[in-house]
Amino acid sequence: MRHTKPARRALTGLLATTLLAGGVLFGQTVTAEPAAAKPITCNVGKLRAEAHKERDRGNKLKHLGATAEARKAFARADALERQARACEDADNNSRPPLWK
Repeated sequence: MRHTKPARRALTGLLATTLLAGGVLFGQTVTAEPAAAKPITCNVGKLRAEAHKERDRGNKLKHLGATAEARKAFARADALERQARACEDADNNSRPPLWK
């Protein structure tokens, strides 16, 4: 009877590990959304207009002496510009080549 205890523990541990791993994999496949479920669209003109407004706001704050708020406004404007540039690049790279 002493020889069955280690084997029983090993089999129980192996079974529990298998069930947990299978449950995790099954849970990930059920809840994962497809990559192309929703196309991401962005309005480049609107992003650039918002960036321009933020830059104007930053300049006004800078002239009023609120440098910390001005830096935040300029940082937000830079982020909006980067986002607009990324959207343009994604649009340009997603089109099929002209020679095909």
